[in-house]
Amino acid sequence: SEYASVITIGRQYGSGGSELGQILADKLGYNFYDKEIIEMTAGTTGYSSNYVGEHQESLTNSLLYDLVNHMYTFPETEAPKDKIFDAQSKVIREIASKGHCVIVGRCADQILKDRTDCLNVFLHAPLTNRIKRVMSKKNLTEKEAKNLILKEERRRADNYHYYTRQIWGASANYHLSLDTSLGYDYVMDVILETAKRLK
Repeated sequence: SEYASVITIGRQYGSGGSELGQILADKLGYNFYDKEIIEMTAGTTGYSSNYVGEHQESLTNSLLYDLVNHMYTFPETEAPKDKIFDAQSKVIREIASKGHCVIVGRCADQILKDRTDCLNVFLHAPLTNRIKRVMSKKNLTEKEAKNLILKEERRRADNYHYYTRQIWGASANYHLSLDTSLGYDYVMDVILETAKRLK
């Protein structure tokens, strides 16, 4: 292939990173994995196969997300967060080994750091841009949007640091760190140009 086999995308909440990842995957003809899909594969470890079987058809992203969040609140003995993370890491490695994929979030840049064919990107944007975006996407007031962004940022940063001992968003962890407010087309061009260097 002309491009890096695997592209991981870390992103600030409200920067449009997930959407950009989807566009990128479509452009390259790659498989696209956002956190819900990976969490679903890993998340099934906390449920009986019957339960998953019965609900497989109705496992929409939002329902899935609720299930996984619910799992995180179980007592440690029942579903340790670490067990879920280990399962997710295994899934991410398996997905990456098949190649031709874009993976969003889930510390994928660190989990796959030994792969030379993996391009790691971090997408960010000024807070004002992100607030506007979240306000329109989630139909929230400015204050609600800002609070949601800050809460989500803290969760991502804590999670990343807990598992990788690295600082989330620190530029040295990525090949590219880009501001999405520069425009999707520009950001996409830079990612694609760079992806050619890691094939």
